[in-house]
Amino acid sequence: MTTALTLLLVQGALGALDTLYYHEYRARLVGGGLHTRPELLLHAARDFLYTLLFAALPFVAFHGAFAVGLGLVLAAEIGITLADFVIEDRVRAPLGGVYAGERVMHTIMAILYGAILANLLPEMAGWFALPTALTPHAPLPPALSWLMVAMAGGVFLSGVRDLACALGVRKATFPWSAAETRWSR
Repeated sequence: MTTALTLLLVQGALGALDTLYYHEYRARLVGGGLHTRPELLLHAARDFLYTLLFAALPFVAFHGAFAVGLGLVLAAEIGITLADFVIEDRVRAPLGGVYAGERVMHTIMAILYGAILANLLPEMAGWFALPTALTPHAPLPPALSWLMVAMAGGVFLSGVRDLACALGVRKATFPWSAAETRWSR
């Protein structure tokens, strides 16, 4: 489990870099108004799934039917990511498409997600065979657990911001406004 969570932590760090550099700084997606709404809604949904994963996996074992629920969360993340690959090409057309470095970042993150699943699914298979319950995890390195909690907080706030921007909450776009982005041109 430690390997899967360490890989998940790396995934979170790459996701944070992708969000801060490509989504916020380069593309300024939150300032795109209705044009970027489809992508922001997908990002928010994925952020909320990652919030659950970061907050729960270091502390809770999902036994029995709960393992199926966790599997559905993992599958939903894949579905959202696949939809995002398609939507972002359409949304980013005014910028000339998705930035090359961002496309590479997304590919690395997809490969990393496969490595996470390769380490997590055998654990989940063992959990599935147990009676349905949420049980405390075997102790993990404390630094790993608390870094995961911090990651859960950060990805939750990112999801709230993306959702607020997608719903048209003007102050949520700070520091970017449509006038300061390529989206208004």
